[in-house]
Amino acid sequence: MPLNSGASDPLGSTLHRNFDGPRARFFVPRWPPCLTAPTRMSMTDLIAKTAIDRRLAEIVGPVIEDLGFELVRIRVMGGTKNTKTVQIMAERPDGGIEVDECAEISNAVSAVLDVEDPITDMYNLEVSSPGIDRPLTRLKDFEAYEGYEAKVETAELIDGRKRFRGILAGIEDNDVLINIEDQGEEITVGLNYDWLADAKLVMTDELVKEMLKARKAAGVLNEETFDEIETDPGSQED
Repeated sequence: MPLNSGASDPLGSTLHRNFDGPRARFFVPRWPPCLTAPTRMSMTDLIAKTAIDRRLAEIVGPVIEDLGFELVRIRVMGGTKNTKTVQIMAERPDGGIEVDECAEISNAVSAVLDVEDPITDMYNLEVSSPGIDRPLTRLKDFEAYEGYEAKVETAELIDGRKRFRGILAGIEDNDVLINIEDQGEEITVGLNYDWLADAKLVMTDELVKEMLKARKAAGVLNEETFDEIETDPGSQED
């Protein structure tokens, strides 16, 4: 559907589509975008989606921070029979985490959960790094991975769609900017951070090479121990 040029401001910097409900911002790169007031929340569905996820985040978040790490995401996943899996993704403030550090977090979190006992069913605790095609859960993640391809999904329809796939273009106040293809033309869309239901990087050759380069520079990578990693060729999502 063509852009509604009649909705543009005098500079032509913000364009909208003809849909009811929340609207994304469509930026023309020649002019600066209109700014919106930040409304960032301290905890979002990206980090903890369900009520039990949020309860666990309140318990283990401070424990993880006291150890010098940051909580990236926490999920209670359904397992076999009555056994669930509590999946925690964490990393250092500057990014990255090693196996022994995951074990340190696991031991500390296990001790606290044994006392608080927020889950009545049996469960397995899993602590890991966010991975290469990592989830993007914090506003700073979208800034840190500017220039990389990502998939973003909103909780509600935004201008007639929920899914956006393109190149991250940083942040503007509380908006996540992403370059997408629209009718053969590249446009930059601004999505309010609080609208997002899911977001993750797309596995590409460039992303894998940058990850391996960073780990090699840090002296924690032996390339001979890695098999070839299959990337996601993907296609443009609606």
